[in-house]
Amino acid sequence: QVQVVESGGGLVQAGGSLRLSCAASGRTFSIYVMGWFRQAPGKKREFVAAISWSGGNTDYADSVKGRFTSSRDNAKNTVYLQMNSLKPEDTAVYYCAAGVAVKPGTMRYDYWGQGTQVTVAS
Repeated sequence: QVQVVESGGGLVQAGGSLRLSCAASGRTFSIYVMGWFRQAPGKKREFVAAISWSGGNTDYADSVKGRFTSSRDNAKNTVYLQMNSLKPEDTAVYYCAAGVAVKPGTMRYDYWGQGTQVTVAS
């Protein structure tokens, strides 16, 4: 089992910045990738960013490229999502998820945090 806990959400003006944190605990050796997702009211949950647990490779949704940066601190078992130049459309509940290998060649986000609210005021 892996536990993930997000923190760092809040209210910010458009153009501002926030940094989200996601702390993992438990069987962290089984983590392959950490993902960030968000869900706005009335919308489906969408992928935001991902970072590999060991190598630090990153991937971003087109909507956040150039504005959001994911990083990790393996010593703290924590990943971060630095969000700059925030827009009102970034308003959502942000979730962190731990992806683990469920079988060779297949990764699945099996462990999710409770989410943290990010609100960007115009």
